[in-house]
Amino acid sequence: MKKHTLAILVNDQPGVLQRVSGLFGRRGFNIESITVGSSEEPGLSRMVIVTSGDDNMLEQITKQLYKLIDVIKVVDVSSSPMVARELALIKVGAEPAARPEVLGVVETFRAAVVDIGPSSLIVQVVGDTEKIDAMIELLKPYGIRELSRTGVTAMVRGSVK
Repeated sequence: MKKHTLAILVNDQPGVLQRVSGLFGRRGFNIESITVGSSEEPGLSRMVIVTSGDDNMLEQITKQLYKLIDVIKVVDVSSSPMVARELALIKVGAEPAARPEVLGVVETFRAAVVDIGPSSLIVQVVGDTEKIDAMIELLKPYGIRELSRTGVTAMVRGSVK
């Protein structure tokens, strides 16, 4: 099974997200990650969905998506060179004595501390999924108290649109 990253341009209307995600669920396909936000065109939103499956599954999903009236365009950005990023906020237990060690991990990953509490830090990290997974693993021994991740967002590299 191969990971596919789909960029879907849709009308910015209530219920579109539910219809798109429902289509995946009805077909038995898992959504590993989903992000939705404004696009460069007023009135249109861009959804970026990461899913796994073979090429036949991707073809079926694409055909079904185009049957939805609010779907304008579907692009498999993972079939071209792409830039993909996600963001994570990680609240880590960090008593003052342990902070230098945690800050060493933060610096190594070019992350940033965005909040300091009496016994915790909130770290912001941006990167590909593997980078964020690796940072989470290194912070686990300090006690991850809370974790929030965005889904992957992606674009095809270069001037291809």
